[in-house]
Amino acid sequence: MAYEVASIPGDGIGPEVVDATQPIFDDVSEQFGFDLSFHRYDWGSERHLEQGAMMPATGLAELEEYDAILLGAIGHPEVPDHVTLNNLLLPIRKGFDQAICKRPAILFDGVESPLGGYTSGDIDFVVYRENTEGEYADMGGQEHPGHGHEVAVQSSVFTRTGTERIVRAAFEAATEREGKVTSVTKSNAQAHSMVFWDQIVEEVAAEYPTVTVERLLVDAASMDFIRRPEEFDVVVASNLFGDILTDIGAIITGSMGLAPSANINVSGEFPSMFEPVHGSAPDIVGDGIANPLATVLSAAMMYDHLGETDASDALWDAVTGQLADPKAPRTPDLGGAGTTEDVVQDLRSRL
Repeated sequence: MAYEVASIPGDGIGPEVVDATQPIFDDVSEQFGFDLSFHRYDWGSERHLEQGAMMPATGLAELEEYDAILLGAIGHPEVPDHVTLNNLLLPIRKGFDQAICKRPAILFDGVESPLGGYTSGDIDFVVYRENTEGEYADMGGQEHPGHGHEVAVQSSVFTRTGTERIVRAAFEAATEREGKVTSVTKSNAQAHSMVFWDQIVEEVAAEYPTVTVERLLVDAASMDFIRRPEEFDVVVASNLFGDILTDIGAIITGSMGLAPSANINVSGEFPSMFEPVHGSAPDIVGDGIANPLATVLSAAMMYDHLGETDASDALWDAVTGQLADPKAPRTPDLGGAGTTEDVVQDLRSRL
């Protein structure tokens, strides 16, 4: 098989980790007998500063031809976050109907959680985040700018199609895991959108009688991610709530540098996109110490999505083995003094 992947290294440490991990992906493709060609697109904040746009007007049309997209990171100190998000990341997610964002949170063997008393495997859940509508819908506007009565309106959008799609995906995942779904809302205060969400969860749950359903308000869920993370299995949440909760999930499992994600187009009509959760980390750009493991694990999720499960398992096993090995190099976010390149070379030797 041959696959064409669009590589968007992006901003900050994005290019560093994407470039450093490329040899790993070449090794795996060769080892498992398929061709994976990466085509680089230098789109992002530097392009915005130079040309006034994060990507060209033809960007989505160019990306549409690929089997998958690998994104490094987006974010720049000189470009407002709403510009970076709304001019590259969200257009790709929405334009390609990448409705399901899947983010696992795993406490790997050899990694220390900031929460006391937790060891390898105690924390192992996955968040299914609605990815194309909800609170991140571009519905609203501003009026009377610069005046005392200036006003801004931002509307959330919840459709039956979008909500049922993410809820059903979570229930399907639970049937292959421990059989528990936790639905996170704020329906006590959002009496329309979140009550609608609760209604759809109830309807879908009736089709999965073997799955246990827990319902939490987002403030309680945020606390419970800290005080009882071992009790979560599959968590399903709206765009905003899922975004916030997955950052908590990444931190309690040791580091943002270990957190991968997948933005999935369910129909297969458009490419799906895979990206680390850690962001562009401008404070360590150029230091050579960015943790590449979130990018490697995101690529493992990409391989699995493409049907190359053996390659995915090999990447995942190499990362797991490295983290469990006390003699293996580690980047500073995991308490080590290793460089990005040290970690990459050790992974290549394990593969």
